[in-house]
Amino acid sequence: MAATRTPRPQPEHSLPPLSGCEPTGPFAVAFSAGADSTALLWACVQRWPQWTRAIHVNHGLQQAASDFEWHARHLCARWGIRCVVEHAHAHPAPGQSPEDAARIGRYQALAHAAKTRFDAPLKEVWLAQHADDQAESVLLAWSRGAGLAGLAAMPEVIERDGVRFVRPWLGASGAALRSALRQAGVPWVEDPSNESGAYTRNRIRHDVLPVLEQALPGSKATLVRTARHAAQALRLLADLAQMDGLHSGEPPRIAELQMLPPHRQANVLRHWLAGQGTQAQTAQLDELLRQVNACKTRGHRIHLKVGAGHVVRQGEVLAWLQLKV
Repeated sequence: MAATRTPRPQPEHSLPPLSGCEPTGPFAVAFSAGADSTALLWACVQRWPQWTRAIHVNHGLQQAASDFEWHARHLCARWGIRCVVEHAHAHPAPGQSPEDAARIGRYQALAHAAKTRFDAPLKEVWLAQHADDQAESVLLAWSRGAGLAGLAAMPEVIERDGVRFVRPWLGASGAALRSALRQAGVPWVEDPSNESGAYTRNRIRHDVLPVLEQALPGSKATLVRTARHAAQALRLLADLAQMDGLHSGEPPRIAELQMLPPHRQANVLRHWLAGQGTQAQTAQLDELLRQVNACKTRGHRIHLKVGAGHVVRQGEVLAWLQLKV
């Protein structure tokens, strides 16, 4: 039996535009079966029905997970969309929150499915995070004392594990997405964990943002704009780090690093560590800078725990040693 497709949205309940986003071939939507990803999948299948695929990640973290999976499969079959289900079992490492472990596991599962579960590898996976999520991310980063990288929150495009992840709706309101779905009669499932006060992001969503918006109307839009400004500044710092890196070398030569002012030393080291897949806490970076600038003799030793490994001195350069698991 041929699957039936949901009618094209009418103007009175149209979704935010996908302007500026144009896939170059088949791509997948990360489809949780919640409202946001349902809206994105619906928008994509209206515009690119021949290219749209769906990936549902089942974490198995709650009893409702099987209901989410059933709904995702059912709706995709109804719309005539190829949907694959990837099972991910995230186990938090020591000191890692369950939220972070689930997020990392979800990206890994999405990338694996995109590259291996379809007739040909998919280059892109689209994510349904919107302006409300971006505002929450900025406040979450601020609450943790994050720098520019944290305040920049979620980028519109990022590459992980050989797959390009795209967020086309970071400027769209979550309320607008739900309103369009309701008016069109498109179903979705509610994740009960989104109401739990055990998660910091939920407390920001339900307790902080409404009060902030009431006291300072337009706060959500302001926070989203803050993320854009921080992202621009971050790109400038990355450009500066690359220019200074041409002078200090890869890996960084200690003598050349010492010729830079401290704030540019820190910028080069952050950029270099990011290239190794890790980042330093503020105290770790401060100590690394102290050791680099104290390194005046051939026998001076540098060995410092940073992120998931160690930074050490090897002759005239710094080296990164990954911790063995």
